[in-house]
Amino acid sequence: MENVKCKISFIVPIYDVELYLRKCVDSLLHQDYNDYEIILVDDGSPDKCPSICDEYATRFDKIRVIHQENKGLSGARNAGIEVAQGEYLCFVDSDDYWEENVLGALMAQIERDNLEVLRFNYRNVNERGEEIHPYRYPKKYSNYDDTVTNGENFLNKRLGFACYVWQFIVKKEFCQAERFTEGIYFEDTDWTPRVLIRTNRVASTITIVYNYLWRMGSITLAVDLKKKRKLLEDKISLLNGFQEQRKLVKDDSWFRWQLAVGTISVLNMISVDFYAEKEKYIRYVKRCNVFPLSCYRIIGASKIKILIANCSPTIFCVINKLIYK
Repeated sequence: MENVKCKISFIVPIYDVELYLRKCVDSLLHQDYNDYEIILVDDGSPDKCPSICDEYATRFDKIRVIHQENKGLSGARNAGIEVAQGEYLCFVDSDDYWEENVLGALMAQIERDNLEVLRFNYRNVNERGEEIHPYRYPKKYSNYDDTVTNGENFLNKRLGFACYVWQFIVKKEFCQAERFTEGIYFEDTDWTPRVLIRTNRVASTITIVYNYLWRMGSITLAVDLKKKRKLLEDKISLLNGFQEQRKLVKDDSWFRWQLAVGTISVLNMISVDFYAEKEKYIRYVKRCNVFPLSCYRIIGASKIKILIANCSPTIFCVINKLIYK
């Protein structure tokens, strides 16, 4: 395999995280496995992150730094893929951190089962390092079975709803074949199924490896109207992407589920934040050919929402507007 000089490359996109960066990098350095490199991608960060990156690269041979103009999270990850020398890649967000001394067991499982993809477990934490539960059902339908299966079966039977790219160790060839789409939100949800449906040997471990930090000001907690519009339009684009990807699999149940949940999310945003433009955005949704929405894995009040949306997305928005008025 070309350009392989170590077993695994950690790729860390960095932008405006000087308060968190050291904890992230230190967690990767404190592992019980040595055959790896850390690629710090300074994505035009306006704070002290560039100098922090250079400091680490001076102190540790296994750390390399890329400085580039700001291209966003996907662009930074793609830059890391370009130069990675590992047989496997793992993406780490720079305000998050790993548990110490867990990499050895992960790589042993990969070697033992000849895996192309390994998913590990995670926990949500606040800035004091305390575990929190921001979602009612954070891991519903997720199955952390360690037996080996193919990517399509993993997608449908084990993945669950979340497509967090930082939960995976992936053989580099699949990352090279499927780059991250730049300039969009939800790049994880776009990328993860594209990779999985290419693979034949995938498994999980229940071991908690990753600490996902919930903090104000992060991309996922953006609230201003301009970002909301971008979020809405990217959600609609994601529906189109799922429609194309589902054509590549025999069992499209996961995609039908995501299309239903995603469409309801879009209609919720339209009715709450862009009600005056509802007809325009409903036309965009209809062009995705998502209707009728599937009720696969949908229960309770959510099923009623889908039935109303299938009857009329406009009526759905009118009712939703009244509820949230």
